[in-house]
Amino acid sequence: MSGSTIGKNFTVTTWGESHGKALGVVIDGCPAGIPLSEEDIQKDLDRRRPGSSPYSTPRQERDRVSIMSGVFQGLTTGTPISLIIFNEDQRSQDYSQVAHIYRPGHADYTYHQKYGIWDYRGGGRASGRETAARVAAGAIAKKVLSELKIKIQAYTLSIGPIKIDPERFDEEEIYRNPMAMPDSEAAKKAEEYINLLKEKGDSAGGVVECTIQGLPPGVGEPVFEKLDAALARAIMSIGAVKGIEFGRGFQAAYLTGSQNNDPFSYTPDKGLVKLSNNSGGITGGISEGFPIVFRTAFKPTPSISIPQKTVTHDMQNTQLILTGRHDPVIVPRAVVVVEAMTAITLVDLLFQRILSRIDFIKKALS
Repeated sequence: MSGSTIGKNFTVTTWGESHGKALGVVIDGCPAGIPLSEEDIQKDLDRRRPGSSPYSTPRQERDRVSIMSGVFQGLTTGTPISLIIFNEDQRSQDYSQVAHIYRPGHADYTYHQKYGIWDYRGGGRASGRETAARVAAGAIAKKVLSELKIKIQAYTLSIGPIKIDPERFDEEEIYRNPMAMPDSEAAKKAEEYINLLKEKGDSAGGVVECTIQGLPPGVGEPVFEKLDAALARAIMSIGAVKGIEFGRGFQAAYLTGSQNNDPFSYTPDKGLVKLSNNSGGITGGISEGFPIVFRTAFKPTPSISIPQKTVTHDMQNTQLILTGRHDPVIVPRAVVVVEAMTAITLVDLLFQRILSRIDFIKKALS
């Protein structure tokens, strides 16, 4: 299977399956001299960890990470960093009922058609559990970005029809409620909505919004490796993502040029500023140096206990009622995954930016 590596200058390769012995990731291209401990990584893994709230799968995984290489005396050495997370609470027998059935909304059928075999135990590589390795790598990318004073902040914008009110935005609230919403009132409504769906055996989707502060202008390679294209590729690689938009996104299609353009202004005290941010902080595929804003749409969790029509692998019609441990909504746990893939992409393109001008290269070598 190809396609498990992302990046050119800062490369990340994940491995492992939902019900295998472990998950892991290898990060190559991390600069030497960055303070890094297992606890630095664990903080983000705990945000993604299953069983952490009534609205996530009850699967109990500690997701304890071990650094296997690339760190010495608390500092990165510049060599490949290898991380491992052992699976501790697999119940493969829970999936015996779907050993020969294609689950609607899952990758069973497509994996079987591509490889002639599929791991039905939680979906194998197609499982959301694979994102634990991404989050571990993303925590290291965030350490690199913190050295450059670049901040990434993601949060749940909406779950089903419940959306946050910008007037009640509270960054600290993201970490206080199980919905990862910066609005306590919206979070309570979302919990009530999810509880109703749980009673019916159904699930919900939602939207994660992400902002990037402090990224300098000039990040992103024109044409095929634009910053927004690279971010879109990284975010769309998250299993349940079905869409992404930057700035005004699809709304821009309904505006005029005069409405959509972002006017510039300059004053000696404030310097260059934009009077609006419809572009989302990226123009021509290159960062402007202003805040970057994008939104990611997640589909409802496909594992539901409502009867569904499907077929067996030998094309016999049947009906499926899924049992086992599943998330009624994955959006809150996906917030840190969006941050991770964003961080990985930014570090990779920041390193590429150094090669874009001779004065940058001279400064790097001085």
